[in-house]
Amino acid sequence: MTEQAYKPQPNDDEIDLVELFQSLWEQKLLIVLVALIFAAAAASYALLSKPVYEASAVVLPPSISDIAGLNLGRTGTVNGGLEPFLVSDVYAVFIQNLESDKSRRKFFTEYYLPSLDEIQRAGSRDSIYKAFNNKFIVKAMDKNQPARYLITIEDYKPDLASFLVRQYIDQVGKRSLDDMLHNSEREFVIKAQNIERQIKSERNSAKIRKDDREKQLNEALIVADAIGLDNPPVVNTELSAFMDGSLMYMRGSKSLRAELEVLRARTSNDPFIPELRDYEAKYQLFTDVNVDREKVSVFRLDGEISVPDQAIKPKKALIIALGVFLGAMLGVLVAIIRMRLAKHSTRVG
Repeated sequence: MTEQAYKPQPNDDEIDLVELFQSLWEQKLLIVLVALIFAAAAASYALLSKPVYEASAVVLPPSISDIAGLNLGRTGTVNGGLEPFLVSDVYAVFIQNLESDKSRRKFFTEYYLPSLDEIQRAGSRDSIYKAFNNKFIVKAMDKNQPARYLITIEDYKPDLASFLVRQYIDQVGKRSLDDMLHNSEREFVIKAQNIERQIKSERNSAKIRKDDREKQLNEALIVADAIGLDNPPVVNTELSAFMDGSLMYMRGSKSLRAELEVLRARTSNDPFIPELRDYEAKYQLFTDVNVDREKVSVFRLDGEISVPDQAIKPKKALIIALGVFLGAMLGVLVAIIRMRLAKHSTRVG
C-alpha cells in the first residue's frame, strides 16, 4: 500500500476561512440588508416607545432643632420627668414607616391608582400593584451612609413622577409624626395620672393627720379642763419636748381650744402638704404640653424634588446599536447557510 493511500482526504463539511471570507464578502449586500432591517425595527421601537421618566429624592435624619418641639416637657428622668427624644429615635420611626408595606399599600390606594386612567386600572389589582413595586424603589444609598435613603418612582409623565415622590414622603412624614406624638402623649398621660394619684394620696394623708390632731387636742383639752389648767405652767426645756405627746394637756385649755378651733375651721389642707406644690407643678407640666406640628420635622430632604426633563427609558442609542449588531450577526448566519447550501448542491449535482 502506497503513501498516497494514507493521505487524508478533504472533508466537504469543513469550511476554509479564506473561502468563508470570500463568500461573506460576495454576500455583503445581504448582510447589510438584514442589519438595516433590524436597525430600522430597533429604531422604530426606540422612537415609538413611550419615554419613561424617573423622579427621585434623598432623605436624611432631622436636625436637633427639627425635633426640639417633640421634647417640650421632657426634662429627663433625674427630675422625675421623661427622657428627651434623640434624633436617632425619631428617624428610626420615619425609616420604619418609609420601608413598611402598610405605607406602600396606603400610597398605592390613595395616590397611585387614582393617577392611572381607566384602561390602566382595568387589570388585576395584584398585577397593577406588582408593576407599581417594580418602578417604586426605597433603599439606603450605600453602606457607608446608611442614614441616607433614596426614593425613586418611574412614570410616563415627569410631573406626575415628581408629584408621587413628594406625596409619598409627605405621607410617611405625617404618619411618623403622628406616631411620635401619640406615643409622647400617652407617656404624658401616664405620668400625669401617676402624679394625680400622688396628689390624691397626699391629700388623704393630710386629712387623716388633721383628724388625728383634732382627736389628740380633744383628749388633751378634756384633761386640761378636768384639772382646771387654763394656761401652761412655766416648764423647762426638757419637759416642753413632751407637751405634744401624753403631756399635751400641759399646754393649757386656752391654747388647746384655740388650735382645735383653727383646725375645725380649716377648709383646705393643701398649704400644709410639703410636696404638694411640686406635684402640682409637674402635673401642670405634663398636661399643658402642646406640640406645634408645623415646627417639628422627622426627616430632612437632601436637595429638592425636581421634575425630570430627560427620560431614562428607552435608551435609544443602545437599542439601535443592539439592533444593528444582531442584524449583522443574523446576516452573517444567513450568508453562511446560503454558502453551505450552495456547496452541498454543487456536490450533489
